[in-house]
Amino acid sequence: MKKFVLLVLSCFLLIRSNAVAQTDPIILTIDGDSITRSEFDRVYRKNNNRSDIGDPAAVNEYMQLFINYKLKVKEAEAQKLDTAESFINELNGYRKQLAQPYLTDKDVSEELVKEAYERMKTEVRASQILIKVSSDALPRDTAEAYARIMIIRDHLLGKTISSGRLSEYENLVRKVFKTDSLMNERISSLKNLLKLKSSINSSSFEEMAKLASEDPSAADNSGDLGYFTSLMMVYPFESAAYKLKPGEISMPVRTKFGYHIIRCTDIRPASGEIHVAHIMVKVAPNAPDSVQQQAKLKIDEIYNKLKAGEKFEDLAMQYSDDRGSSQNGGVLPWFGTGRMVAEFEKEAFSLAKDGDYSAPVRTSYGWHIIKRLEKRALASFDDKKNEIKNQVQRDSRSEMSKSSMIERIKKEYNFKEFVKSKDELINALDTSVIHGDFKAESLSRLNKPVFSLGKKVYSQHDFAYFIESRQTKRTGSASTPQAIGYSMYDDYVNNMCLAYEESQLENKYPEFRILMNEYRDGILLFDLTDRMVWSKAVKDSAGLLEFYKANKSNYMWGDRCKAIIYTCQNKAIAGKVKKMIKKGVGPDKIAADINEKSKLNVSINEGTFSKGDNEIIDGINWEKGIVSDINKGNQVIVIDILDVLKPMPKSLDEAKGLITSDYQNYLEQEWIDSLRSKYKVQINEAVLKTIGK
Repeated sequence: MKKFVLLVLSCFLLIRSNAVAQTDPIILTIDGDSITRSEFDRVYRKNNNRSDIGDPAAVNEYMQLFINYKLKVKEAEAQKLDTAESFINELNGYRKQLAQPYLTDKDVSEELVKEAYERMKTEVRASQILIKVSSDALPRDTAEAYARIMIIRDHLLGKTISSGRLSEYENLVRKVFKTDSLMNERISSLKNLLKLKSSINSSSFEEMAKLASEDPSAADNSGDLGYFTSLMMVYPFESAAYKLKPGEISMPVRTKFGYHIIRCTDIRPASGEIHVAHIMVKVAPNAPDSVQQQAKLKIDEIYNKLKAGEKFEDLAMQYSDDRGSSQNGGVLPWFGTGRMVAEFEKEAFSLAKDGDYSAPVRTSYGWHIIKRLEKRALASFDDKKNEIKNQVQRDSRSEMSKSSMIERIKKEYNFKEFVKSKDELINALDTSVIHGDFKAESLSRLNKPVFSLGKKVYSQHDFAYFIESRQTKRTGSASTPQAIGYSMYDDYVNNMCLAYEESQLENKYPEFRILMNEYRDGILLFDLTDRMVWSKAVKDSAGLLEFYKANKSNYMWGDRCKAIIYTCQNKAIAGKVKKMIKKGVGPDKIAADINEKSKLNVSINEGTFSKGDNEIIDGINWEKGIVSDINKGNQVIVIDILDVLKPMPKSLDEAKGLITSDYQNYLEQEWIDSLRSKYKVQINEAVLKTIGK
């Protein structure tokens, strides 16, 4: 009977095993490690979008690459690279990044994205007055800052600040001060602020900003922030500003910087984005007067050429000091409100139509001539959605999504709090928490649960270690140890909720598990390949030299010439340049003499040129001597060919980058050959033929 049962059971297991195998058969085995068809098929399709994806040759080609990849990972594991601390830390770092989208409330995030886009349809111009107070300030400092900002607001609104009104502020401050000396000091500062009433117009926001705002820029801009749109200010400030009508002044708004009162100056429809090109003559604001004058002369000379009909793009390529854009005719990336310095932005958006250009404009970078290329309205929500989503994730408003997520986690995993145990530990805290030298071991006697989440229980001891690891020194703090404890408990619960959810990601989301495996293998592959190939090729100077000697004929210079190219503004200047060359005058002296009256008369390019390096050089006969009067637009080019060089091998230094790359390929192929000899590889050809079908 037992034999019959065992026989039936074994048959059942065999059938089940075959069923599983047929569902996801083994396609590849490397030294006993099996890779399923689904894994290979997923990776193959992910990395191949070719029309011949089902072609057997393409499948076989990719299988060889896949084997090489798996062999390297196998070798990395054999060398225990996956146990190295550096590997573990790097993988954990990537995991934190990959986990972030799973640790926010997607519905809340979506609403924040939509809100941001709706706000982008308008631009707000606002001014502010700031009273600084840090986000973790003591209650007394927070109360004082709030009292000061409210006095300023009442003053601006023309309210009479009576002795009774002042008493309200005094009482507010008195509540949070422990000594009369501190209290009186703060009250005195508030009364001094009231003296401003006699010296300024109560409705002058600008004057009040200069006198009372703790924003350093207020002295210069009178608190004016210019126009801005969504995602350009911290979220609480932005939300308050967008709720105001022109002329209105907000109630105090708390941000990480302190308390703000905001006055809305104007609201306008979104300006959209503009595409411009510019010509820049660079000069620092603090440059000597002589340098400033030279820069102004140069930009004016360029501007006159532009008005005379020369092409903007040609002038940008020849004279602009912005090397990032000059070779592209001065073209800059698209930008919108608040993305450029104010002077540049204002002038760019004032250009009436495509093709218009400005007179020279001064900014902190130097002088600019700006040409409007194109202007467009705010993009559609679908086009902007991903960009806004990425910005929201980096913005302070992401905390709203995180808070919503924490509440969901608590509900999903049946969060249960043991209030008595929590209070017991917090009440046992002493002033060491204030001084920043609290030790969890001092409360080792307390180890009851403070809350549970899912299958995990968090103890008083766990919480104590959290306090120890996150504590900061709070010199002069008016907070009690218990107030600090309750604040840190909220942080502890939030951190542990997110950590617990993060620990479940592989189980809840197959795509996350797959991605983590790919990152794991990728890091191992990179580390070992760097050791065996990339860094080895760079460090192995003797091996690199031998490889170069054996393959020198692969690294040849073609025909080259040494030449000096003189680009002249006209034929007369070209004639002067030719005469000076014939007299043996060097290029530096030629530039100094010819450009004495105008910096634009001649520009010089000296070097050794191969075919394809320079279209002007490519178009002439390569014979030693002067080649002159080559017309390029309105300019005339003179070329002095100093020497013609015949084909020859490049030196190791001249072609080191290419030679090193080839040497790396050589080392990698040798390494792969050794791995294929070391590990047994078996391909299930029958399963392989089903890929791409």
